[in-house]
Amino acid sequence: MSEAKLFAGPRVRRIRNGLGLTQTAMAEGLGISPSYLNLIERNQRPLTVQLLLKLASVYRVDLEGLRGEAGGSVAELKAVFADPLLAGELPGDQELVEIAEAAPNATAGIIRLYRAYREQAERLRDLSALLSAEGGALAGAIETRLPVDAVRDLFESRPNVFPELDAAAEAFHATLDSGDELASALKDWLRREQGVAVRSLPVHVMPAHRRRYDRHSLRLFLSERLTAEDQLEEVAAEVAGLALSEAIGGVLARLPLEGPEARRIARRVLTRYAARALIMPLSAFHAACQRARYDLDMVRTRFRASFQQCAERMTTLKRPGLAAPGFFLLEVDQAGNRLQARGAEGFPRQRFGGHCPKLGLHRAFAQPGALLAEIVDVAGGGRYLTLSRTVEGPQAGFGEQLRRTALLLGCEEGGAGETVYGAGALLKVEAGPACRLCERQGCLARAEAPVIRPLGLDERVSGLSSFDFE
Repeated sequence: MSEAKLFAGPRVRRIRNGLGLTQTAMAEGLGISPSYLNLIERNQRPLTVQLLLKLASVYRVDLEGLRGEAGGSVAELKAVFADPLLAGELPGDQELVEIAEAAPNATAGIIRLYRAYREQAERLRDLSALLSAEGGALAGAIETRLPVDAVRDLFESRPNVFPELDAAAEAFHATLDSGDELASALKDWLRREQGVAVRSLPVHVMPAHRRRYDRHSLRLFLSERLTAEDQLEEVAAEVAGLALSEAIGGVLARLPLEGPEARRIARRVLTRYAARALIMPLSAFHAACQRARYDLDMVRTRFRASFQQCAERMTTLKRPGLAAPGFFLLEVDQAGNRLQARGAEGFPRQRFGGHCPKLGLHRAFAQPGALLAEIVDVAGGGRYLTLSRTVEGPQAGFGEQLRRTALLLGCEEGGAGETVYGAGALLKVEAGPACRLCERQGCLARAEAPVIRPLGLDERVSGLSSFDFE
């Protein structure tokens, strides 16, 4: 019977580089000459059964992974070269196998580029159809058709609660011997279970990314721009994408989304949710919140999380079996653009709105880092406790503009008594859901005319704003 053989040179080289071994050192461990190992790595010699067993015993290499590592990439490359633009370029699949195994990062880039090309072509077809339609609402129509807007509307309208992800994250967290060093425990898991090493890179080496996984060297790179809290979240996101992939995929499959781009964006949101659940497991986080009476700074210190991470996690607490205020969150930039909105029961867009310029959310930019707590009386809506504060993005260098946004964490006034903030003398603010929908007279902050009130009825009267009504 002929001996089974396998050509897997690039994969052997990646394993050796990941272990930090020279060819001489690995050859000695395998009981072969360095020149023979060099031939193996250049696919000039096969891996025999004996060498496969040696790799498994000496270096604990997963043989199944060694045999089938590039299979998924080859299938995707086949789809790329099946496109009419490229059909007939290759006589067979062997070149695709060689590309996938020798250059996994380049393979991923080709696949991503082709995916972008296909999706951009689909978007241009949609735009062409819109341009031929009648009416002047083209910009609004385009906005509602973008996949990112479909994803954002979905997550804003539904409760920010995913019990399946919380349960999976809590179970995985229990398997880690983390103590007070969760970051080290997650990095150890990546190295032990996936062969992935984590390394920070300076800004000039990785100027445009927070995190990047190199498939060739099996290394996860983190930007030195990030704070310790943000680096922990990026590592947790990588672990969640690997260890909790099945749970994330199950939730994603149940979401009413269409198209690959929307599903990719939603997977990112769910992976980020799972990462926060790893950093702040539900049971421990809820207990800490109750002990501290939802004092954001005390709770985030307990979990070594950032203010934003902790605030967003609080919107996930209200659910059957857990007593907690129904927090909601809004994030805007200095121009007032809404970046995200979440809520324990969906963001209360109809009742609270969040667009009133009188909210502390907008005044927070004048007091960076200060926490503004107030009771907001919304016209025609209700009363809410709101906590507003600026947060900063990755570290900016000299000459770069710092990314600063503002967060508003709120709950209905009935839940304020459960928090440390409800006992204070809070600023009282009269607000509306949005200027177009607000009928408060004499508002100094009004930026738009109300929808159902006529303006300028009396030419001899001048009001406090440009949009006077009676």
